[in-house]
Amino acid sequence: MNNKEIIKGIQQLSENDSVLAKIIEKAGRCNLKPHKDYFKSFLDSIIGQQLSMRVAEVISGRFMNFFENKPTPEKILAAADSDLRMLGLSAAKTKYVKDLSDKILKNEISFENLAHQTDEELISEFTKVKGIGVWTTQMFLIFTLGRLNVLPVLDLGIKRAIMINYKLKTLPDEKKIIALAKRKKWAPYCSIACWYLWRSLEFKD
Repeated sequence: MNNKEIIKGIQQLSENDSVLAKIIEKAGRCNLKPHKDYFKSFLDSIIGQQLSMRVAEVISGRFMNFFENKPTPEKILAAADSDLRMLGLSAAKTKYVKDLSDKILKNEISFENLAHQTDEELISEFTKVKGIGVWTTQMFLIFTLGRLNVLPVLDLGIKRAIMINYKLKTLPDEKKIIALAKRKKWAPYCSIACWYLWRSLEFKD
C-alpha cells in the first residue's frame, strides 16, 4: 500500500459511493501505513481482546516494559505464567501469547514471504494459533501488512458504521455487507472503505 494506491482507491470509492464520498470529504486522506513488526502486532491484538483501548494500552505497556521493549518468542516462553498474569494478562491470554511463541519457534507459522501469500492463505496460517481468529488476522492484514482489499464482515464497528451511514434499521449481516460492497464497487479497495467507515464513528454531528 502506497500513496498512489490510496489516492486511486479514494477516487474510485468517491466516484461510486456517495455515502463514502461524504465521509472521505470529512475525514481527509486515509493514513493506513504498513509496518513489519509482525510479532508485536499479534501480541498487541491478543492482549487487547475484549478490552477498552485505554486498558489495553496500559497492559501492553506493562508487557513491553517487562520484556524491556524487546519481547521475543524465547523470552515469552521462558516467563512464568504467574509473572504474565501479574502484568494483567488473563489465564487465556497467557496461553495465547505462549502458543503464538511456541508455534513460531517450531516453524508451524512463519512471518517469512508474507507478500507472496494470499489473504486466505494467511488467515489459514495464523488462525492455527490459539486466540487468533479470522477477525484478528484480518486486522493484521489491513493495519500491519497494508492489504488493500480486506472486508472484515464480522467487525462490529463496520456493521455499526454501515447501519448509521446507510440508514439501515438493524445491523447488517455478512451477506448484506458483501452485497453493499459489490453494489458500491468497493473492490479492490475494501480496506480503504472500511478505514473510512471506522473513522465515521468518530464524527460528532
